[in-house]
Amino acid sequence: MTEPASLRRNIRNAVLRGEEPPPAAALARLPSYRWLVVGSACIGAFMGQLDASIAQLLLPRLEDVYDARLSTVSWVLIAYLLAMAGFLPIFGRLADIVGRKLFFSGGFLLFVSGALMCGFAPNLTVLIIGRVVQGIAAAMMSSNSVAIVVAAARPQERGKALGIQAAAQAAGLSLGPALGGFLLDAFDWRWVFWAIVPVALLGAVVSWFVVPKSVGVDPDARFDWTGAALLVPGLAALITTINQAHAWGLTSPAIIACAVATVVLLGLFARSQLRAAEPLVDPELFRRPGFAAGNVAAFFSYGMLFGLFFLMPFVLIRAYHDSAFEAGLRLMSVPIALSLAAPVSGSLSDRFGPRALMVGGMVIAVATLVVLSRVMDGSPDSLPWIMAALAVVGAGQGLFTAPNNASLMAAAPPHLTGEAGSLMNVSRSIGVSVGVAITAGLLSWRIAVLTGQGERTTGIAPDLLAQAGGTVLLVLAGFAALAGLISLLRAQPPRAAGATAALVE
Repeated sequence: MTEPASLRRNIRNAVLRGEEPPPAAALARLPSYRWLVVGSACIGAFMGQLDASIAQLLLPRLEDVYDARLSTVSWVLIAYLLAMAGFLPIFGRLADIVGRKLFFSGGFLLFVSGALMCGFAPNLTVLIIGRVVQGIAAAMMSSNSVAIVVAAARPQERGKALGIQAAAQAAGLSLGPALGGFLLDAFDWRWVFWAIVPVALLGAVVSWFVVPKSVGVDPDARFDWTGAALLVPGLAALITTINQAHAWGLTSPAIIACAVATVVLLGLFARSQLRAAEPLVDPELFRRPGFAAGNVAAFFSYGMLFGLFFLMPFVLIRAYHDSAFEAGLRLMSVPIALSLAAPVSGSLSDRFGPRALMVGGMVIAVATLVVLSRVMDGSPDSLPWIMAALAVVGAGQGLFTAPNNASLMAAAPPHLTGEAGSLMNVSRSIGVSVGVAITAGLLSWRIAVLTGQGERTTGIAPDLLAQAGGTVLLVLAGFAALAGLISLLRAQPPRAAGATAALVE
């Protein structure tokens, strides 16, 4: 039988048995095979960040298309982030039991399904459901990509391999705003979702034929179904409480019910993790002050960053009358500055220690956000100051992220390094979700207070919208201040080599 026919038979039989198929033999024999594996992981890294950033510019358009208020439209972004945060630890643990390749490759195909659902959505409800599907798919890929890269690369090449993956993420995050703006200006808004389908299909095909079978899988391990059943609805209740508090009212039965559900479900989740034989989230990690403090600091810093990402498209498009493409080009300054500052900060951290860089990065962010809240007035003369401020905030975040992640990982015990990396991603994702939810809720409230016209950004005087945005910026500065304070007060972590690896995810 020919090799292609044999490969097809092996793949079909493996899928029917729930097993991982082997890579294509012709590819596995190549001297550069390990870099093909890294390249397949880079497709997922690029696509995930591209999708997260490309949707930022879509929200002002959806306000008009669906005649919806801000608190409702914000769920197009929050649903994606929340689903990814909730399912990251679930798929990371399941992959340890059944293998990573099926989850990683299947994530691409599920992402295609979600993108098509969003692109053909007849209403906002279906669009939000499609974003949930995309978030689950992103969790399937993100929870496994680092482990796939680490397993493929030689020990002396892992820093380089993870650095390449980090570069792919930075490229997706940087390209997303400009590409999203171009698609919105040149085509129908649905192309924001359709355009990513070819990339996802390419990732599915490449990963299926390139990624090797998983090693170190423990099929006899137990999965914490109780923890999984409590975590996802608990996070959903938390984000709903934050995002809908103004829209529904603090004393409304729905908000009270969501708040109570948050406390009960997340409380039961924490209790279950202490009692479970094989918990979804190992409590041993959070008994280490350096690890716990690093995760909390990352929570606040990413909440600040993505709250800013959520706010600025509304300000640039509504108050400054930018086109979507112009707004996207301005927003590119944030991830570009971040990606330039992070490697430098990582290297300096290895030489001089992380604390000064972490605190300094957040001090820069705080000062810049406060200044930005004062100069952002809706007048064209303030645009150069806004662009400069966005770049400086991105640089501050870059100075913070690499040493914080490196010291966080150094605080984890060696046998829990993989789980520590997964939890770092979860903390970041939850911080992003909370930051966006708080930004959306606060912006809605300030608009209603200043205009008395409800919770939409359309038809508002530029100076009033800028004023509402200024209030949000001060709250985001508070997020950055908390991240810096935690970094200042935490015990001096050990210097950890390989800061480049810590940039990934």
